Amino acid sequence: MSEERLLNVLFLCTGNSARSIIAEAILNREGRGRFRAFSAGSQPKGEVHPFTLHLLDKLNYDTSQFRSKSWSEFAGPGAPPLDFVFTVCDNAANETCPVWPGQPITANWGVPDPAAIEDSEAVQHAAFFDTYRMLFNRISLFTNLPFEGLDRMSLQNQLKAIGKDQARASIDTNMEPSA
Repeated sequence: MSEERLLNVLFLCTGNSARSIIAEAILNREGRGRFRAFSAGSQPKGEVHPFTLHLLDKLNYDTSQFRSKSWSEFAGPGAPPLDFVFTVCDNAANETCPVWPGQPITANWGVPDPAAIEDSEAVQHAAFFDTYRMLFNRISLFTNLPFEGLDRMSLQNQLKAIGKDQARASIDTNMEPSA
């Protein structure tokens, strides 16, 4: 069997400080050897949210390379060729995105913004973990899709289903957590 090239995935959000960074971290760990993840924002905050870094540190992710950056880094010459682009917030899904070279497959996997929670620190930390859980579940479904058996349209439909109805998608793919 020949060695397959890594599939490049870009996660987009408006601020690139929480959800897209979390998704990048998850896919780079869970998809190791098959996927390479990046994240960016349409209006980057300029720094990663401290609760994002705290959560990822607690879950043993290397956070040293994360930074809040513009999606323009991925639309110009010298950018990695993108296979997939996922928006993880509804604001970015409704914005006019750059034209991505190579026509990557896109889908919206919007999840609530944990950085928008204005409550106690405990409630805020819980919101960040909930975001992590939702993205982890979606990314697990994504990495376990039978890519070689799906044409582009079928793959697009599966990716949209993951974003819309994660519970149904997990039943459809008959995925059980490993012991």
